[in-house]
Amino acid sequence: MSDTEKKCFKTKIGGQAVIEGVMMKGPYKMAMANRMPDGSIDIDEWDMKSGKQIPWYRKTPFVRGIFNFVVSMIDGYKCLSRAADKQMTDDGEEEMTKFEKWLDDKFGEKIMPVLTTVSMIFGVGLAIVLFVFCPAAIVKLIEKLTGELNAVLKNVIEGLIKIAIFIGYTALTSLMPDIAKTYEYHGAEHKTIACYESGDELTPANVMKHTRFHPRCGTSFIFLVLFISILVTSVFHVTWDNYLLRVGFKLLLIPVVTGIAYEAIMLAGKHDNIFTRIFSAPGLWIQRITTSEPNESEVECAIAAMKAVIPEDGEADKW
Repeated sequence: MSDTEKKCFKTKIGGQAVIEGVMMKGPYKMAMANRMPDGSIDIDEWDMKSGKQIPWYRKTPFVRGIFNFVVSMIDGYKCLSRAADKQMTDDGEEEMTKFEKWLDDKFGEKIMPVLTTVSMIFGVGLAIVLFVFCPAAIVKLIEKLTGELNAVLKNVIEGLIKIAIFIGYTALTSLMPDIAKTYEYHGAEHKTIACYESGDELTPANVMKHTRFHPRCGTSFIFLVLFISILVTSVFHVTWDNYLLRVGFKLLLIPVVTGIAYEAIMLAGKHDNIFTRIFSAPGLWIQRITTSEPNESEVECAIAAMKAVIPEDGEADKW
């Protein structure tokens, strides 16, 4: 493969960092590789239900964004739950608390799916509070202190507050040892995809040479959602007169904002030009927080997950 061909190669394969490992999603399969407590790498593989027959609503531009986002979020939570389960050692030394016994009696083997569902619902609820209710309430408070503001200016202030909350949240979580470790696996995931796209052999030494920043990252996607929400709420003239009506209208606009952001992130993943570099730049900057330089052990997990999802037909995962 020539240098020119290497630079032009873009893959549809994407991934996610999980607890002590990496999940990769190819065109037909998903795989998760985890570093186990004994030092070995454990690999899970799944055939994707849609596979070669993706439903129309997950392929149609501007419609597919919200559906693919929800599917990715569900898959991500399932993998996080499974990864956490793998790290638990059954040494029998710790006695279960009364609450743990109640959960075990009530749900038995179904406990992990139940906890995953509850945590996902809690996560969505927390996101709505942080990025919908709080920014709007802060803007109303600012307006009480400074006097009435222009609607467009209020939209901009609200958007900047959302972005500040997002950056602050990611920066604070990066201080937690477990999250910091996950951010290293996030870097390993990006480096492995970059190595694969370059045409280099997937070895730890080769992967370590590549960048840990990728334009088609979930971090960049979230930033685009927050930024585009400023434009959409301005275009649709979402009212500021009624706080609850505004919140409700913004929730209804989530599919619109997500659809636009999804197309933008796909464009950035497929093309490398001055336009995509400009709107990808803020997301790539934030990835300096959500990714860290991995070690070879972490890269080995990312490579194992990547190799498991690369299709036999070398063209199937290309843009």
